[in-house]
Amino acid sequence: MDRLWLVLGALSGGVAVGLSAWAAHGLDPAQAALASSALTMQGWHALALLATGLLAERRRGWLVHLAGGGFVLGALCFCGAVWWRTLTGGSLGSVAPFGGTLLMLAWLLLALAAGRRA
Repeated sequence: MDRLWLVLGALSGGVAVGLSAWAAHGLDPAQAALASSALTMQGWHALALLATGLLAERRRGWLVHLAGGGFVLGALCFCGAVWWRTLTGGSLGSVAPFGGTLLMLAWLLLALAAGRRA
């Protein structure tokens, strides 16, 4: 499971780079500004998943894996909802705030996992 967070973090980072290039050249300025929020969150949480994977290699326990799951689901919800709005103009309701809340919870879980004694 440790490698899963590393693989997902690396893939998410690569996708964020590709989407950033596409947004800069394929979207109008208003869409690109909105997409910037999703891309920033995806990039930061790609790094968070890498950190989660590295911590999971060193520390056993469910907290670090719960944090990883929170990062994945939270980023999918938040970034997906922002991309949906960017590309369609529509809203997915409370999906983005739910994703943001999951991301904050995942950071808390990662902090707790890092602070636990081995």
